[in-house]
Amino acid sequence: MLSRRTLLKFLGASLVSLTAGAAYAFGYGPLQRPRIARYRLAPRQWPQGQALRIVALSDIHVVEPWMSPERLRSIVADANALRPDLVLLLGDFVTGMRKFRLDTVPASAWAPALGGLSAPLGVHAVLGNHDWWDDREVQRSRTGMPYTRRALEEAGIRVLHNEAVHIRQGEKGFWLAGLGDQLALPTARRNRWQSLADLPATLAACTNDDPVLLMAHEPDIFPEVPDRVSLTLSGHTHGGQVNLFGWRPVVPSRFGDRFAYGHIVEEGRHLLVSGGLGCSIAPVRVGVAPEIVLIELGEA
Repeated sequence: MLSRRTLLKFLGASLVSLTAGAAYAFGYGPLQRPRIARYRLAPRQWPQGQALRIVALSDIHVVEPWMSPERLRSIVADANALRPDLVLLLGDFVTGMRKFRLDTVPASAWAPALGGLSAPLGVHAVLGNHDWWDDREVQRSRTGMPYTRRALEEAGIRVLHNEAVHIRQGEKGFWLAGLGDQLALPTARRNRWQSLADLPATLAACTNDDPVLLMAHEPDIFPEVPDRVSLTLSGHTHGGQVNLFGWRPVVPSRFGDRFAYGHIVEEGRHLLVSGGLGCSIAPVRVGVAPEIVLIELGEA
């Protein structure tokens, strides 16, 4: 039987552990410097000898104090230091933490920071669900585009919405396709969302046989992506945002852990899901560090 002193020691140690865990989850976890997640990939759909160096940033979720414009500028500097050929922004630029945020950061403050990204083949983006959800005017009208798109384009970043652009790389070329968001607009049913994604139209814009890269904020589209696409790049899941030795309490995907994080290959088709940079719903990160993704394509 436990003595009173032993019980008090146990309770004290438990309290210290809980306090330390909470401090890590809410303090250090969301604010730690992003790690560089490196991948070397050679999908069979990508031509041999066509090397492409990609930096991908996802789920930035700008909000004070966890993702300030100053911190974002530091992330941009780290991304530029990797000397990418191409920079891809995978959506969710604005806050997703209405209950926790201390100060909303206007697009006029954060978009110029992203405008500092530099790559010879350009900086391209798609929008995420929170870029739509936080724009109430667009939700009411169900027409037009969120202010996030206007801000990014004014910063010199091309935003793709169910469209594709052909990019020349020396004597070779490839298509970069960007899908409309799959959870963009609310419906009359609770927790049901109207998709703006049009995968057939997006891929129809790729009018020759050059390889295709597809940006899609949510990875749930992946089972529908045809073999034509060399690599699908997504975010949205944050890697679960909490990963306790492989257990992710929440993954915002109808497929559960199937597309939660990292490099996934199914039937020869390749998907890469970033763990993202910011936080959604709550400012917590445990076991999933913020990350900048670096992909060496064609050099595995």
